[in-house]
Amino acid sequence: MSLIRAIVHALSITGSMTWEITWALILGFGLSAIVQALVRRSTIVRLLGDDRPRTLARAAGFGAASSSCSYAAVALARSLFRKGASFTAAMAFEIASTNLVIELGVILALLMGWQFTLAEFTGGPIMIVLIAVLFRLTLRERLVREARVNADRGIAGLMEGHAAMDMSVQRPGSLASRLFSRDGYTAVAHVFVMEWAAILRDLIIGLIAAGAIAAWVPDRFWRVFFIASHPLAAKVWGPLIGPFVAILSFVCSIGNIPLAVVLWKGGISFGGVIAFIFADLIIAPILNIYRKYYGARMALFLLGTFYAAMAAAGYVVELVFGGLGLIPDPARAKIPDQGVSWDYTSWLNIVFLILAAALIVRFVRTGGVAMLRMMGGSPDNHEHMDTHVSHTH
Repeated sequence: MSLIRAIVHALSITGSMTWEITWALILGFGLSAIVQALVRRSTIVRLLGDDRPRTLARAAGFGAASSSCSYAAVALARSLFRKGASFTAAMAFEIASTNLVIELGVILALLMGWQFTLAEFTGGPIMIVLIAVLFRLTLRERLVREARVNADRGIAGLMEGHAAMDMSVQRPGSLASRLFSRDGYTAVAHVFVMEWAAILRDLIIGLIAAGAIAAWVPDRFWRVFFIASHPLAAKVWGPLIGPFVAILSFVCSIGNIPLAVVLWKGGISFGGVIAFIFADLIIAPILNIYRKYYGARMALFLLGTFYAAMAAAGYVVELVFGGLGLIPDPARAKIPDQGVSWDYTSWLNIVFLILAAALIVRFVRTGGVAMLRMMGGSPDNHEHMDTHVSHTH
């Protein structure tokens, strides 16, 4: 009976956390879908041919307007690289795609507080700058050529079909006329559902893992592990160990935010939890995809440089936010475990679930089911996929 009670307790926390964030997820993905529906993939490729600061700023902007699924972001970065984007710009795009997106900011604000959203959107550009500097100092042209040869082999990773689809509105006209057209409604519905399909597995795993860890792992374990009783040591240790915990968690995209809540409550430093969130691009499955895409040497190079940049960005965030008095009190952190109650969250969930249902119906009625079947397709089938998406009404 004690085992059953433990499982029920873990699932109740998972359910409470899911109910707490449902409306915010739908809102975030809805806003993201609108942005993605208006940004054409061909425009992105054309503007990312070098690693100048202006180009990297564009890459970050385009990344923030693209898929938040880590696997799709990694696949799309490889696609951009193959089509002529510089390697540095492709990696800047990839970082922004998973760390500067609307839905991530909304969920962080809801579960952890606005300070974490601000820290994420502050640390993301810092990490891109650090990566650009590290690449300029240490990345050799020979390694880039080797990576391009490997990339051109077209070995599949995950979410290749999703990354290859350009679901933006192709018709001419102003942003408003494109968005409020029938094509605009269809494009938003397609992006919305496909984004959910891309991150759903990781989100479910993250929520279940967060519920299990919150229910079964005592806080004192985390406080010892993160050296929470020694504030200075914790601030030094947090950004170093945060990415390592992420690598072992196997959870990426939005799915690592519920785990971040548990770690923050457990005693990891502010900079440490930010570094943990950044590190969804170096979890073990994605490191293996880098090996397939670019070769083992480049995969190791990305692990080393990304890890260093993530930890360094965590330190910068810790220092800046600590100096400004913007770090919230971890003692006030609370993991949702009260279940479903009729409050503003319930009403918001009902409203946004109706909105999501309308988009799903539009998705199904305009050929969306066939798109779902192509999510894991070959990266070299992108022309067929683009045509399918662009002419489905």
